[in-house]
Amino acid sequence: MKRPFEVDSEEYPFKDNWLLYQDGYIHYIDEGYGKTILLLHGNPTWSYLYRNVVKELRDDYRLIALDYPGFGMSKAPSTYGYTPQEHAKALTQFIQQLNLKDFVIVVQDWGGPIGMHYAVHHPENISGIVLMNTWAWPATLPAMRLFSITMGGWPIGYWLQTKQNFFAKTIVPRGIHQAKKVTNRLKKAYTDPFQTPESRIPTWVFPRSIRKEHRWLGETESKLTNLSSIPTQILWGMKDSAGFPLSEMKKWQTYLPKNETEILDNASHYVQEDCPDRISAAIRRIA
Repeated sequence: MKRPFEVDSEEYPFKDNWLLYQDGYIHYIDEGYGKTILLLHGNPTWSYLYRNVVKELRDDYRLIALDYPGFGMSKAPSTYGYTPQEHAKALTQFIQQLNLKDFVIVVQDWGGPIGMHYAVHHPENISGIVLMNTWAWPATLPAMRLFSITMGGWPIGYWLQTKQNFFAKTIVPRGIHQAKKVTNRLKKAYTDPFQTPESRIPTWVFPRSIRKEHRWLGETESKLTNLSSIPTQILWGMKDSAGFPLSEMKKWQTYLPKNETEILDNASHYVQEDCPDRISAAIRRIA
């Protein structure tokens, strides 16, 4: 397979791997040896989000980060609708194809619902959880519902995402607290996957799904108790611009009682960009 766009080789010095998925394919990186760490991204990011964590840990662990179909360098199947259910199904097949077992799962943003959907159905495969600024239940917070209506609605949300590439161009930089880290190289890495209006539809479906996939999110939440015995590291960016208050973090603490929690005062929504060192440390504690 050929990369659909180029990315700075100093920032992202990894070998590309490809897995056929229906009539599309999933791009992923697979670096290092040892205990397997599976890294899941959200909207509108891709495996690039975890580049600093991978570089920090690949001498000691096996780190796998995939791009969901329609994100990063992956190509969605022709009938793909970019819903979280479809991403969860793709993730399950990906894990089965690579025969991954006894691994640590690392999630943030939509990686939470997608990753936890897999985890609650296969708890025997999960040895540890690291989570950041995410959820896995129906949205009840007014701010989240308003965000869904605005960013994933019709026609304004659709126009913002498909015509303006709003998520990649605006929300990602705003979701990084440490402004010095928002470089031109970083901006390019997050906008390059979405070069046409059609390619940006996945970034619209995700916020839309906050409201539309109420039942699926509820089904995932109903099984979170399956994970109550799994060691968990919770990292919470306190400057989150996407609306993940401490009340959401406390729900995780209730569902995952075997947790250690670290509050990050210098991190926003994209904790991987603000504090990759804290994520690496959390993985080391749990792996």
